[in-house]
Amino acid sequence: MMPGIRFGALMVAAALLLAISPALAQAPEPWQLGFQAALSPTMEQIDSLHDLLMWIITLISFLVLALLGYACFRYRASRNTQPSRRTHNTVLEIAWTALPVLILVVIAIPSFKLLYYMDRVEEADMTLKAIGRQWYWSYEYPDQGDLTFDAYMVADADLEPGQPRLLTTDTAVVLPVDTNIRLLTTASDVIHSWAMPSLGIKLDAIPGHINETWMRIEQPGMYYGQCSELCGDFHAFMPIMIRAVPREEFDAWVEEEVARADGFDVAGRPAQN
Repeated sequence: MMPGIRFGALMVAAALLLAISPALAQAPEPWQLGFQAALSPTMEQIDSLHDLLMWIITLISFLVLALLGYACFRYRASRNTQPSRRTHNTVLEIAWTALPVLILVVIAIPSFKLLYYMDRVEEADMTLKAIGRQWYWSYEYPDQGDLTFDAYMVADADLEPGQPRLLTTDTAVVLPVDTNIRLLTTASDVIHSWAMPSLGIKLDAIPGHINETWMRIEQPGMYYGQCSELCGDFHAFMPIMIRAVPREEFDAWVEEEVARADGFDVAGRPAQN
């Protein structure tokens, strides 16, 4: 094999491997193909449905291509000087009606199961409320002493090494892993959308209305998302940053934040500003 051909084959193989391999980070990567790594039960089911649909649409595409190629070859003008006068075929008419219906049923059953699964959790261990504002997010922890804070995007000039641009906030949303978390969203001005791809969450935040879903984070780490609704001039500057930690670390963080909000440190001394 010539060197140029060998190099081209290696490039194609590398591209195919990138296309089928899952993203390993909790944030988007340059030239990423496919979803981010699934790190919640909801996202795992979304991945599964996506793979099923890919098989279905691929088989349909090959079937249509094969039928088109056969029709072009079998019924070309040079081979059929006298065109057929047939106008009806009962078997074919039933087949091309029943087959799409069957395909839609195969797609609908797992789709409805996923939509029901994503809707809400019966027994939530805690609640997080996200409030969309122009252009930042406010968060409330109703089960943790009404702990509240705002999260603004960190400007490029203030980023520390390793912090992703346009995705880092000055205050992280701290959540425990292996915990069923009820997520409530609303907004104070226009429609926003709270989206966290690696957790399979995308929920609109609508003024005067509360939407609900749930999530369960399976691994500790940093998770990044953004507002995915066109909410105004600075829509692109409403990132979401979650720091997932073990339950013990989360409880300690809550205790520290509540004490700070009350004007004291964890040891009960007046907090230093």
